[in-house]
Amino acid sequence: MEHTDATLTNGTPASLDRLDDQTLSCGGAWTLSCLDGIERRLASLRRPEAAAVVCDATRITAMDVSGAWLLRHTVNSLATEGRTVELRGLRPEFAQLLQIVSTTATSLAPAEGGGAASWLERLGLRAWREAADSVKALAFFGESSAALGQWLAGPRLIRWRALIRSLELDGFNALPIVGLLSFLMGVVIAYQGAEQLRTFGGNIFIVDLVGIALLREIAPLVTAILVAGRSGSAYAAQLGTMKVTEELDAIRTLGLSPMELLVLPKVLALVLALPLLTVYADAVGVFGGMLIASSQLHVNFTEFLTRFEDAVALRHFLIGVGKAPVFAVIIALVGCYQGFQIRGGVDDVGRRTTVSVVQAIFMVIVVDAFFSVALSWLNL
Repeated sequence: MEHTDATLTNGTPASLDRLDDQTLSCGGAWTLSCLDGIERRLASLRRPEAAAVVCDATRITAMDVSGAWLLRHTVNSLATEGRTVELRGLRPEFAQLLQIVSTTATSLAPAEGGGAASWLERLGLRAWREAADSVKALAFFGESSAALGQWLAGPRLIRWRALIRSLELDGFNALPIVGLLSFLMGVVIAYQGAEQLRTFGGNIFIVDLVGIALLREIAPLVTAILVAGRSGSAYAAQLGTMKVTEELDAIRTLGLSPMELLVLPKVLALVLALPLLTVYADAVGVFGGMLIASSQLHVNFTEFLTRFEDAVALRHFLIGVGKAPVFAVIIALVGCYQGFQIRGGVDDVGRRTTVSVVQAIFMVIVVDAFFSVALSWLNL
């Protein structure tokens, strides 16, 4: 085409000038290589004040698709301000290119959805995304389960250093916050129950309330929620950052499996650490309830422990501790899965980290509710 040849022979930078209150003049080569700064010039240019504006394109010597699009954008920006715009002096070959660009831009403009079709489309897209995410989550769970089976079948494959490091970070370092919150939960439960029990003269039953509530439900659930917020978010952030910085690609290039190197040590460490943290939370929470029982209801430590041994069956303790490994698997897999799903930069790292915590806590509570209903049906 003639305008393509002109582009090759004329490298004069594109120009846009205001001649008077009614006329803008366009000149030079309106090609991709010569358009540098023309958009800033358009934004800073004082617009003609007349209601009818003439855009003189006589001095345009070359044009490609980029230049045609920008000229169309210039004319449209003036027209949207309530002016009538007339484009004059454009060569026929440039006018033909401008017409093609204008027609294509119009045909590609997104249709404005409205009413039921719009929200129904959004609902369908949301359902499709959730279904696709569920399929990927199941695939990740299957892959991790297969790798864990191979790991346990061959103990020599276990990366003991990574496992011990994860036990330290997710277990030992969590003792202070788990202990403090469990102690406060024991205090709160005993304090709230003390008023009612004192009214009916059932002071000694504070032991039943504190013991069963803490050992069976509150201690394992609160510990799991704390670990989800503390360790689950750390898993997502760590793996997400490694993915953004392409460290995961480097690991695969070395012939190593990120699943075996990064995920399985975290899962196994949390499966070991969370039951131990739950036992620790049980002891500290019961101690907090014991202090309130002694100070508010005059149930001394000896009476409390004697009643605790008689009233709180071993099954309550085992049920609470038995939930912990299930919670641990959920927390670890959700955190690692969300870390692997990160796309883009640091913004997505923060978003996926938040999602991992919310999903882990939600799933822990749902599974705990399922346990409660199932165990009640079994009269346990």
